[in-house]
Amino acid sequence: MKRYITTIIAGLFSIASFAHSPDTSTTVLVEKENNVWVLQISASLTAFQQEIRTHFSETPYKTPEEFKEMVLAHIKNNIEILFNDNESISLNNGKVKLGHETNVVFEVEGVPLDMNTITITNKVFKDIYKSKSALIILKENFSKNKFILNEANDHGLSLSVVDNEFVEVVPQKASFFSPTILLLLVGVLGIGFAFNFKSRKTELE
Repeated sequence: MKRYITTIIAGLFSIASFAHSPDTSTTVLVEKENNVWVLQISASLTAFQQEIRTHFSETPYKTPEEFKEMVLAHIKNNIEILFNDNESISLNNGKVKLGHETNVVFEVEGVPLDMNTITITNKVFKDIYKSKSALIILKENFSKNKFILNEANDHGLSLSVVDNEFVEVVPQKASFFSPTILLLLVGVLGIGFAFNFKSRKTELE
């Protein structure tokens, strides 16, 4: 288990390299051991400063500690994680490590032992132009996949557990030839045919 945790920590540092500019960040949900989870969000200090200036403009920070408190509050207000459609979690004991690459870590409580789906919405950096965040969930004995949260998916997505792997649930879009569209098309054609038939019958009379 210690080796697994060491591997996770090493992975987090390598993942953090993704966030070198204000428009990129990483969101990592990690199972450490015995269903103990942590959430780490990494981004450039510039990105955090821009969001804090936007959302706390009326109460500007004066010290690094005040800035850290605002960062923790901003993240809690703009991230939502749901398991199995409606089981929410809580973020506790948040810690902020300031630097060119700033890291924020929370202890996550409420993660169910038996998980079928995960829905994650992260709008922490949505005010930054073309903001995107790499989402990674690290769970022991699960495949490690990376997903992207951006404006195209409204900074959120749903994942389903399939054979020890998190797989993105792609929303079904209505096709032009879907049953509903075809039914409406048949109805419109039917009305048009009936109206045309009635008109010709009237002309003949």
